[in-house]
Amino acid sequence: MSSSSLPSSLSASASVVSNHYYFMGFDLGTSGARISVIQKNIHPTALQQRNVISYKEMHSDSVTYESSYDDPTSWVTAVDTLLQRTPISLRSRTLSICVSGTSASCLLVDSQSGLPSRDGGRRAKMYNYDVYNADTAGGKVRQWLDQDQDRNDHGHGHGHGHGHGHGHGHGHGQLVPANHVVRSSTSALAKLLHYHASQPIQSFEVLAHQSEYVATTVFMSPTTSTTNTNTGVREYVSDWHNALKLGYDVKTLQYPQWLLQFLQQDDIGIPSSSSSTCTNCGVLPRVVEPGQPIGPVSKEARDMYGFSEDTMVVGGTTDSNASFLAAALGGGSGDSSSSSTTTSTSNHPSFGTAVTSLGSTLAIKMLSRTFVEDCERGVYSHRFPSFVGGGKDGDASADACTTDEPSSSSSSPQLWLVGGASNVGCAVLRQENFTNQELKELSSDMDITIDCELSYYPLTKKGERFPIADGSKEPILEPKPKSGSRQDYLKAILQGISKVERMGYDTLGMLGASPPFPKVIMTTGGGSKNEKWMQMRQRLLQSQDSSSLVPSSSSPSSLSPSRVVMVGKAENTEASFGAAILAAAQFVSSTSV
Repeated sequence: MSSSSLPSSLSASASVVSNHYYFMGFDLGTSGARISVIQKNIHPTALQQRNVISYKEMHSDSVTYESSYDDPTSWVTAVDTLLQRTPISLRSRTLSICVSGTSASCLLVDSQSGLPSRDGGRRAKMYNYDVYNADTAGGKVRQWLDQDQDRNDHGHGHGHGHGHGHGHGHGHGQLVPANHVVRSSTSALAKLLHYHASQPIQSFEVLAHQSEYVATTVFMSPTTSTTNTNTGVREYVSDWHNALKLGYDVKTLQYPQWLLQFLQQDDIGIPSSSSSTCTNCGVLPRVVEPGQPIGPVSKEARDMYGFSEDTMVVGGTTDSNASFLAAALGGGSGDSSSSSTTTSTSNHPSFGTAVTSLGSTLAIKMLSRTFVEDCERGVYSHRFPSFVGGGKDGDASADACTTDEPSSSSSSPQLWLVGGASNVGCAVLRQENFTNQELKELSSDMDITIDCELSYYPLTKKGERFPIADGSKEPILEPKPKSGSRQDYLKAILQGISKVERMGYDTLGMLGASPPFPKVIMTTGGGSKNEKWMQMRQRLLQSQDSSSLVPSSSSPSSLSPSRVVMVGKAENTEASFGAAILAAAQFVSSTSV
């Protein structure tokens, strides 16, 4: 990224800023919105070989939506409320703003009026909107995608249509790659097709994900984007993370030809560009790197909220990726009901840095050198923003940002955030009637130094997606401990979840993740509060005996019996904090120790 991308008063050496400036992040959740305002400082170490970054949260706050979670007006109102409650002293010295939203939540917008163009402007298609089972239009979407699949199954053409032909009619093979994430009934592409099947998309309509819709509506005017020369038309700029489920190719950083050809087929005919490198892509949003400057805030936003002319809006991200940034890079946050502050110190994440979420279900993510994908098991890779840092080999003493200029994505190594989500998780504890008090008491003196003899796969119902893709897999919660002890039963369940976690990371390694297993695992979710479970996981994750869970054909038998893994509890997991870190990523502070 060149200095010309920055505000005029911050060009050249101005990427080095004083600690009197702030960075603002928003997260649009399922029930409400949250704001974090942080400082970012660089502290040179005594050896001057690396710098240590500190993030100090100056303000945080949250608010519930006034209406339903799929009402775009509620999103905008919530952000306005949060801004009005943020001290003017912080707003006036904010350098950049980043917004995260739920993955694949999107809507069609009238690019001239800036208003939602469908469903009376009151409903977006959210992350969990199931197109195939929605209505008759959903059946049409399934038919379009099934017909595309059938063309390949029947042997017509060469299968993928990469750059060949103009994409009209049915004279070529399969366009949408088999098992691609966009074939999911909840993908952003499926929702775009659903809009079109319900009512043909018009030339003035554009698709906007939740994050860019709010960023543009609240903070930008029709002419503030750095590349938008069409006066009076709003440009909704997406990012690598949100655009993944729309079909954007995060390897080549462009819309693939198969997508453009698929949309322009005679029986679909969605307005879009014929160029994969388009600036104006019709209904498809332009895509930038998460955290990349898009343009300055509008005069209206400056007048209303007190931002300066230097305040920039940057590319957004998804809530889960923002949470990874918060857990991997962030620290403690202030109470959401006050302006209390805490400071955390962290280096940029290294390859092998992972985050495990122990919530109702188990989800894992790891920073990898390599792209990993297995759509059958729901494993895919998000391209990690290059100027956030990273790219070192798990040595915390080596992974630091030592330059005073923003990074260039063209000269930086590719970083991939790989992961998957299991149906196993803490929900089983409620199913088995463990209360919070019982969990605390039974865990307090639990012996976690040795394995129990029971081997559970603690699903709550039939069906697993990762690390095993088996829709018929049954829960294994038998036999019960011979002792009849609830403590022994709890230990067996916690051990079972821990082994599925280990199997998940082993699976990423077998699929090609590099390194093949995490070096550091930060833990989030309710399970992170159980210290005994944390100790159990530390021991089990260092062992590689997954034979009871991993199919013999894919068992990591070539690996050594043990490995060094550090398991810790993430101090900050708020996606708004991660979004603020992303907003700050392009800037280096001039403060010293």
